[in-house]
Amino acid sequence: MRISVIGCGYLGAVHAASMAKLGHEVVAVDVDPTKIERLAAGEAPFFEPGLPEILTEALASGRIRFTTEMAEVAGSAVHFLAVGTPQGPTGAADMRYVDAAVASLTPHLSAGEFVVGKSTVPVGTAARLAAEVEAAVPGATLVWNPEFLREGFAVQDTISPDRFVYGVPEGEAGERAVAALDEVYAQALAAGTPRLVVNLPTAELVKISANAFLATKISFINSMAEIAEVAGADVTALADAIGHDDRIGRKFLNAGLGFGGGCLPKDIRAFQARADELGVGESLAFLADVDATNLRRRAHAVDLATEMLGGTVTGKRVAVLGLAFKPNSDDVRDSPALDIAARLHELGASVAAYDPEAIETARRLHPELEYVGSPTEAVTGADIVLVLTEWSVFRALDAAEVASLVASPVVVDGRNCLDREAWTAAGFTYRGMGR
Repeated sequence: MRISVIGCGYLGAVHAASMAKLGHEVVAVDVDPTKIERLAAGEAPFFEPGLPEILTEALASGRIRFTTEMAEVAGSAVHFLAVGTPQGPTGAADMRYVDAAVASLTPHLSAGEFVVGKSTVPVGTAARLAAEVEAAVPGATLVWNPEFLREGFAVQDTISPDRFVYGVPEGEAGERAVAALDEVYAQALAAGTPRLVVNLPTAELVKISANAFLATKISFINSMAEIAEVAGADVTALADAIGHDDRIGRKFLNAGLGFGGGCLPKDIRAFQARADELGVGESLAFLADVDATNLRRRAHAVDLATEMLGGTVTGKRVAVLGLAFKPNSDDVRDSPALDIAARLHELGASVAAYDPEAIETARRLHPELEYVGSPTEAVTGADIVLVLTEWSVFRALDAAEVASLVASPVVVDGRNCLDREAWTAAGFTYRGMGR
């Protein structure tokens, strides 16, 4: 099929390259000429495993091209909206980019074509945009097909997702939309990927509800970690025990510094804001506690480091291992790790920070920090080591070797990802989260 993808940020770039990988002819559009130039040259503008390879393959095949000209999408059967919905000043989603994308697209739409929203939007947005599309181009149809990408696994999640959700209108237009999306995703559907066809509001709610649930689960286990520390329990063993209950499950029950990134924090705030607008704010009042618990974990890590350094971090050398909000990503948006590093610097610590991929993205936000080129350089002469992102390279560190380099063998395992016995045996005073 001939497909357009509007927006070439994280979601759009991955989706465009993945659609070309599946054999479709893709034109991808963005208003940022620098981003388009990089993508057209085969350079991914962010770190995502697997993306450079499929991008290079797609460009070599001629099945994808990048442009700043919206007019070039004309004639595509399906137009995917993949622009961002950042958090606005009130916590609500900022819809300017979605609205602008639709307004720019409609002059180039034709009857029988489909506008397919993938962005995470407040419930009710799709109905509003569907009316605008129908008014501008009678016979064109807007549907909603939410994305469920995990950073670090986004290519896999696009090509072989765990489910598809189609939000479509009733009647013939909805049936034609289902058929079109089935053709787009024919390969995954043939492999048995489940497909759910729902109405527009349900499709809008699926992604943001899933993120709210995951955020709640993470904050729950972090609340248990706070109790475990006071009571003398081990939250990791607690999580293992309750995770055996198949009604609960073990995934997302890892206590640590909480969640960050460009989705969960903004989505739970936007969800609360939208519930307030709909007059049912009490339904999501608990998300305020989820958010507060999450942010409290960052302050707790700073307090723990301060305690282990004798009551002050001023003048102390602090090794920070990890800056991205999660491993296999260079994303530092709302990153607990980067936030903690910046707080320690503000308190007077000398921070030496290392991350395998996120140094440059972190530097743009916090140029005042010292960034180093390896874990070894970070820990040399350190009074305390903080592991704040669970990269495999940090889990694999030789504790005895690190002990030979630090000024003082003290470690805070902010993600409970280290071998506690090995680090203790190497002479470290070890503190995990909720352990």
